[in-house]
This record gives sequence, structure tokens and C-alpha cells, in this order.
Amino acid sequence: MSYKYYNPNPSGRSVGDCAVRAIAKALDQTWEETYVGLALEGFVRGDMPDSDDVWGHYLKSHGFTRHWLPDECPDGCTVGRFAEEHPEGTFILSMPGRHAVAVVDGVICDSWDSSKEIPAYFWTKES
Repeated sequence: MSYKYYNPNPSGRSVGDCAVRAIAKALDQTWEETYVGLALEGFVRGDMPDSDDVWGHYLKSHGFTRHWLPDECPDGCTVGRFAEEHPEGTFILSMPGRHAVAVVDGVICDSWDSSKEIPAYFWTKES
């Protein structure tokens, strides 16, 4: 498992904007560009920019597809294990209501080591 510190937040904050940070990494956008895109999506949907529904629609509009992790492995499917098993590609993992993180080519890109978190689903851009 590999972890790399990543925090593009212009104020250096690392609480409350995990979806913005993860999506910025996955789409190779600035934090500001991603934040504005999510805010506009949230405005259209009448919801907050960090809601799963809003950032899910934002990712869909950028060619990403959601995949559920199997029910039979929730105890073993940590972010760290997912990263080890996916050495290539760009993914956003969601721990619903708690956290979102980017995994790029097997590297967890986050402002803290979230490798022990348990994701419920992930997004990836299909080739």
C-alpha cells in the first residue's frame, strides 16, 4: 500500500472538503475549479456541493461510472487493500457520509492516511 500526502485546498484545510480534494486529483483540476463545478451542480440539484448525489452527478458528467464493492468483503475491503489491488487507473472511493479519497495508480492521495477506512463504492473512468 502506498500513501502520498495530497491537499490542494488553498487555505490548507483538510476537513469538510474531501470530495473536492478527491475529485480535483482524479480530474486533474485545481481545487477552485472543482469547488465551483460542484457548487454549480449543487445549485442545479438544490443540494450541497459535498452530497454524494451532487458529486456523483458531477463525476458522471465527466465520464465516471460507479461500482459497488461486494457485500461479502466489507471487513477486508479497506482503502489500502483496494489501492494494492488496483495498481493502475484513477478511482474515487466513498465512505458514505464520512469520507472520499482518490486512488491513482495504486497510490492513496489524501491529506491523511485513510488506508484503514472501509469504502462502500468507488468511481472510475472507463477506458
